[in-house]
Amino acid sequence: MPGTTLQDVIVPELFNPYVINRTMELSALLQCGIIANNSEFDALASQAAPTVNMPFFEDLTGESEQVIEGGDLTDNKISSNKDVAAIIRRAKMWSATDLSAALAGSDPMAAIATLVAQFWARDTQKELIAILNGIFGTVPAGDSGTPPAKTRLESNLLDISGKSGAAANWSGGAFIDAEQKLGDAKAQLTGICMHSATEAYLKKQNLIDTVQPSNDVAFGTYQGKRVIVDDGCPVAGGVYTTYLFGNGAVALGNGNPVGFVPTETDRAKRKGSGVDYLINRRTSILHPRGVAFTSASVAKTEGPSRTELADPKNWNPVYESKQIRIVAFKHKLG
Repeated sequence: MPGTTLQDVIVPELFNPYVINRTMELSALLQCGIIANNSEFDALASQAAPTVNMPFFEDLTGESEQVIEGGDLTDNKISSNKDVAAIIRRAKMWSATDLSAALAGSDPMAAIATLVAQFWARDTQKELIAILNGIFGTVPAGDSGTPPAKTRLESNLLDISGKSGAAANWSGGAFIDAEQKLGDAKAQLTGICMHSATEAYLKKQNLIDTVQPSNDVAFGTYQGKRVIVDDGCPVAGGVYTTYLFGNGAVALGNGNPVGFVPTETDRAKRKGSGVDYLINRRTSILHPRGVAFTSASVAKTEGPSRTELADPKNWNPVYESKQIRIVAFKHKLG
């Protein structure tokens, strides 16, 4: 008989909720307010469909009218539209070899769950970068009825990279111009996601402040906004893309559809002394509020791959630009 196995320490009913909660605790994206989770999006993510529709009423426009005795007021309509979110289905399997050190802990299930949660926190960050690449990507001329080539969310993009000399480089003034893309909603900006080379450039100028919470790891801030470093941020030909986020710009839903098995263990008894496997699955929504997922170029009915999330043909803005609390800032480094 084998010694302690994953089946002995993993209790799926306890393990999966702990992983989800711990993932959100570890995510810098949630800690700085970029991603917001609520029960409504958890319910939407639990639906058995590749996408979910979220109807909304357009804002009221126009001017008020003068009241004239005996005169009729103009009949104005309230327009409606819909936002569409993709349900993202992902899975990962580990063997006991990967988790052997955790099995030696005093609470092996909690130790393994923390390792798994760290993986999903990093994976969520990669997922978001793919989505950002999609909503700020350029649809080629002639595709999706958009000749000539068009950037999907051009209204929320500041590109100074084409300027001459130092004017193309990151500067405090240019960053303020990027914030201004949200107009009077810019006060809601809470986070910045940048390439590690951009962070290093700012650190050399002593422009990154370090905050050390009493109950958490230290993190950097720039102009009071939390900095998240990810080398998935686009860089090409010396041009870097940095993303600014408003509070709650991205909606998170953790789904649990009917028949969904989020956590399983298995054991290959015939392989040497046996190999244990841990399988973890996630069904979620990670949606930039106000940019609808169109499914224009998706191969599988189960939902989009990460490559398809990064395809601008699959996105279309449906909110007013400053209601979409995300800005892309393209720049060079001096």
